[in-house]
Amino acid sequence: MFPSFSSFLAQSDGIPAGAVRFQLDAGQVLHHGGEPHTLWRVVSGVLRLDQTSRGSTGGNTVLVTLALAGDLVGFETLYGGYCPFEVSALTDVQLVPLQPADEKQHQQWLVEALLQQPQRSHDMARLRTGPVAARLSELLCLLGHVPTPDVAQHLDKLNADELRQSLPPLRVLAEVVDAKHETVCRALAQLLPPRSRKSGPPRRWTEAAGNAAAAAMERIAAGALKGALT
Repeated sequence: MFPSFSSFLAQSDGIPAGAVRFQLDAGQVLHHGGEPHTLWRVVSGVLRLDQTSRGSTGGNTVLVTLALAGDLVGFETLYGGYCPFEVSALTDVQLVPLQPADEKQHQQWLVEALLQQPQRSHDMARLRTGPVAARLSELLCLLGHVPTPDVAQHLDKLNADELRQSLPPLRVLAEVVDAKHETVCRALAQLLPPRSRKSGPPRRWTEAAGNAAAAAMERIAAGALKGALT
């Protein structure tokens, strides 16, 4: 039986000992489409691969796929080609550059890249079809925030405020799940508990503002009453 991507990856050489790790912050570009580049393995985080077209009215960018921890990126170099996509960090990412030690490893990584593609295509299909809440659930799972897409089962173990802070911007989430910003915002509100009330200086400021507003209302009411009596 032909091995699955997950089983093949478990048997793969993975990250070479002593490999230098490179860090990309969310939003940073690894390389543009068609540029000479290196073969990389994603250590942690998620990369996005976009097809970018240039026209008279400006560029148009379309998300094609994602690369997750363990994935190979730039495997086109294994057969002398160039990656056609712009590769950038969806989240903070760690990567290591790879260079096959021999022909056996070269062939192994080619097979790994071949098996990787249908798995990521399946992931993208789940992120782009069905109710938006279900798409976001799949994304939260791919990003590593929950072990399974059934977010409700894991709410007792989640810090919803920290999770929200760690997510990509709403605009980016909307691009990934192919939905409108407003729809994504509503779907997140369905999936996650409401934000907790903030304590400390921000709250004291709110209370002070409320007291000032109440005092102002009292002055307005007193002035209205005085005008009515004169």
